[in-house]
Amino acid sequence: MRLTTASGDRLAIPARLSRASAAVLVIAALLLVFALDRATESAPVQHLYYLPIILAAVVFRMRGGVATGLAAILLYHAANPHMLTFRYGESDLIQIALFLAVGVATARFTDDADRLRRIALTDDLTGLHNLRSFEMRLLAMVQESREGRTPLALLVLDVDRLKSLNDRYGHLTGAEAVRTVGHIIGERLPPDAVGCRYGGDEFVVAVPRSTAAYANRLADDLRQAVHACAPVLAGHAFPAGTLSISVGLVSASFEDGPAAEDRGRRDVESSEAVFRAADAALYRAKAMGRNQVCIA
Repeated sequence: MRLTTASGDRLAIPARLSRASAAVLVIAALLLVFALDRATESAPVQHLYYLPIILAAVVFRMRGGVATGLAAILLYHAANPHMLTFRYGESDLIQIALFLAVGVATARFTDDADRLRRIALTDDLTGLHNLRSFEMRLLAMVQESREGRTPLALLVLDVDRLKSLNDRYGHLTGAEAVRTVGHIIGERLPPDAVGCRYGGDEFVVAVPRSTAAYANRLADDLRQAVHACAPVLAGHAFPAGTLSISVGLVSASFEDGPAAEDRGRRDVESSEAVFRAADAALYRAKAMGRNQVCIA
């Protein structure tokens, strides 16, 4: 597994506006536009109501977009006294409709964008992270580990004897075996851990702030859960013990060197080195008879 980032060697983590800050900004923008609208009664100024509506829809989704659109309608009436007679011109009706339409459309576009982003970062077979998503998360964890001087554990595992299962029962059975193992991993990981399927039947799990002892307990819990399950694969029931996994793990800490400009590159190199160590431990677990956990 080759770890890279979109920029080559540095992970960019975008800052997110907090919901409280966004709410204050939306309210302030509405009041500012209202003051300008009341002073000018100008159509170009009235179009500025769209800005807080869009922001609210992006941050708070449908409820925020609709609520801010309704607030803009009320302020639009208050700033333009002729509107209080409810004798709307065509432009007034269009403006009112657009306040709501912009909020609804922006919320839907934002939801669709989030859904597409989740699909792009998710392994469709298991529901775990895909390789691209995992690479970004792992680099962030390495950076956090280096800055906080806390250990980071990496588990590399795969399904034992999957080829035999494919040869005897077909590839659909093998694919569902991989899906079953992926679901077990996803269900039993701690909230701050990140799991990924990076190959056919190969998985990797990163656990921040984890000692080797804790990672070993987690790995053995996953191993036992897989071995104890009685899966139904391609419509056929299999007994407990049909599936097993081998796991290699390593727990590492990272030193903060003097050259800040090289940290991105060093984080990539450190991530790859930790993965190689855990992968080597996985092969030792295989050599020891499979259904094993081996610590690097």
